Amino acid sequence: MKKISIIIPVFNEASGLQKLRAALCPLIDNSLTDTPYGWEVIFINDGSRDTSLSIMQEIHAADPRFCYIDLSRNFGKENAMLAGLDHACGDAVVIMDADLQHPVRVIPQMIRQWEDGFQDVYGRRYERAGESFARKTLTRLYYYILQRSARIDILPDVGDFRLLDRACVNALRQLRETQRYSKGLFSWIGFSKKEVPFEVDERAAGRSSFSYAALFNLAIEGVTSFTTAPLRIASVVGILTAVCAIIYLLYILVRTMLYGDPVAGYPTIMCVMLFLGGCQLIALGIIGEYISRIFNECKRRPAYIINTVNGHAGDNHSML
Repeated sequence: MKKISIIIPVFNEASGLQKLRAALCPLIDNSLTDTPYGWEVIFINDGSRDTSLSIMQEIHAADPRFCYIDLSRNFGKENAMLAGLDHACGDAVVIMDADLQHPVRVIPQMIRQWEDGFQDVYGRRYERAGESFARKTLTRLYYYILQRSARIDILPDVGDFRLLDRACVNALRQLRETQRYSKGLFSWIGFSKKEVPFEVDERAAGRSSFSYAALFNLAIEGVTSFTTAPLRIASVVGILTAVCAIIYLLYILVRTMLYGDPVAGYPTIMCVMLFLGGCQLIALGIIGEYISRIFNECKRRPAYIINTVNGHAGDNHSML
């Protein structure tokens, strides 16, 4: 019998975990699938500050198919997913959120596509309900820029909700960078992919902890992880600025020599200096983003540290 693992990063989701368990039970009881499977559900407690951990412990005590990994602190969703991938032992792994916005009813469709031979079956949102016009516009703009600059196809409106074959999981486990952008990594590893459209459900409980600042940071991670286009843009802007400066210098010299016009004074100098200074600071900022990534990766710190697994001391050897 094939086994399927479900990994669910959890951060302050205490109010919705029991609802999530109730939604998953028909699935792992094989009531929703045509073929019976072995199941394991792995909650990854990513440093929750509420009672999420104690609820995971209660769920595990009532049903051992629900397991949990307690990380030593909050390492971020991306690294929490890696912890789940490192410990999942299924022939296929499903990644989903704890808030039930990723509907359980879609998972059987993903399994059917996996049984048909597809190795990466991803959910694509066909409706971004509840999002403001500004957020939708910025999201489309971000994916447009990322797709035009990256050398791989970063799929828009596709998140972490997907089913991965064991071959995909093994490939992802080899990628140990600590500043992770999973959406790009899923595309980078390749393998045969298949789309399953779905409509995002309402949150089971609570509020999203993903702020605009967090989304902006994630966007920066995506751009700096999979393209060096910003560095090239900075170089091009520097070259064009230098060419324009030389042309303007020649213009001033010729005009002064032919007509004797005085050179423009303080306002012009200040405008030019501020413009050039702004270009230099932007270029330094872009370079700094890449240098900071080199700085963090050179430390070779683990992506996460485990406190306990199902109440027992954690094994951190698998993440090295």
